[in-house]
Amino acid sequence: MDLDHDACYRAISQRDVRFDGRIFTGVKTTGIYCRPVCPATTPKSQNVIFYPSAAAAREAGFRPCLRCRPETAPDMGAWRGTSNTVSRALRLIEQGALDTASVDELAGRLGVGERQLRRLFHQHLGASPVAVAQTRRIHLAKQLIHETHMPMAEIAFASGFSSIRRFNETFRDMFARPPGELRRASAKAVPADTAGGLSLLLRYQPPYDWEAMLDFLRLRAIAGIEHVGENAYSRTIEIDGAQGHVRIEPASGDALRATIVFPALSALPAIIGRIRRVFDLAADPAAIAAHLSEDPDLARHIARRPGLRVPGAWDGFELAIRAVLGQQITVTAAARLAGQLVARHGTPLAEPAGPLTHTFPQASALADADLSSLGMPRSRSATLSAVAAASLANPNLFDAHRGLDEAIQDLRTIRGVGEWTAQYIALRQLREPDAFPAADIGLMRALAAPDGTRPSAEALTRRAERWRPWRAYAAQHLWAADPGLHVS
Repeated sequence: MDLDHDACYRAISQRDVRFDGRIFTGVKTTGIYCRPVCPATTPKSQNVIFYPSAAAAREAGFRPCLRCRPETAPDMGAWRGTSNTVSRALRLIEQGALDTASVDELAGRLGVGERQLRRLFHQHLGASPVAVAQTRRIHLAKQLIHETHMPMAEIAFASGFSSIRRFNETFRDMFARPPGELRRASAKAVPADTAGGLSLLLRYQPPYDWEAMLDFLRLRAIAGIEHVGENAYSRTIEIDGAQGHVRIEPASGDALRATIVFPALSALPAIIGRIRRVFDLAADPAAIAAHLSEDPDLARHIARRPGLRVPGAWDGFELAIRAVLGQQITVTAAARLAGQLVARHGTPLAEPAGPLTHTFPQASALADADLSSLGMPRSRSATLSAVAAASLANPNLFDAHRGLDEAIQDLRTIRGVGEWTAQYIALRQLREPDAFPAADIGLMRALAAPDGTRPSAEALTRRAERWRPWRAYAAQHLWAADPGLHVS
């Protein structure tokens, strides 16, 4: 990725927050790398070099600044729309794809060669896949040191280090001091961890329409699984048989606060990755708005909600079941059906947390279950069973490892899953920014002619060509204009 030196230098000289997370500054005289908003005195132009990612700066030999803390920068997805393969690889790395597997195996999941994947990473991020994974691990560990009371041994395993020795060695190499000294050097008090859990800040690039996100989740909340309060979202989680729950609420400084209660520390990176996916924290709102605003009809929607995000899904199987339940019925009716499904087939929490009482049913629990009592058409019950069977047969069915067209094709092989359902799953679970369910009645109504004539799915698809590669965000803006129309 080419970065214009003069433009980047103007950005750091002005401490322009718009570039936070987009560029990182390596200072040759000190050997550190900083965010554009670093409060330190701006170094001379000839003494800095700019990188498109923290991993690139680290791979070049720079160490993180202790003042601006690069680990707290928004994790931007600026490369989206440039390389879908890199974008999908990053999502898999965030889920732990390189914790136990090799780069070659990751490349195989993505359908490319190892050399091609490395070339794409260096082209778009300036760093190798391994460097990206290692930088994420170090940044998470450093954030846990500064923002929690967790013991160092727990931080080591929670951030993905294989041993405490490796954790200590890494921090001594990078910071010339043990990790405990970094905590003692921090002048700010860390928030007290909740009973059995911890609290972390997850940054984003503003603006962020929190109200719209909460309204979306509130309308679709499943009883027993989710709860949306006045200004927070909570839900139960289950990973590898372990149960817990999370709570997300707004915090100061362009961040959301995540409170996580979960017994397995090793699952923390995956949980954070899922929270980031649900709340779309890697979006680049300025770039998306600038592109979509070229369409006058979308421009007025974007002007009303400039920080609108595309809500993601906590789990692919859960979302697929939700989407099938919502076929041809209202949002409220679909949520009610999902609540009945959870009450009958979900797993009760060993320790209920207020209104949170169950985790979502596993595919194994639904594959052979009699779902006819839910009061839906027999064909839809059969589709639910087919989705469960497909998920059991292919555990990677809902992973972001293939392109949009291939993903849609694979999903449509499931009995009862049509184009709309497949596109909706791609939009919310696979985080495909260009997914677009053109047959959605809400989208058709939002773009109806003055006489009320609605465009066909084919006409809407042609109209949406100019919105690429952000058709998912265009759809979200149109749905937000009349949220009662969109199902699931």
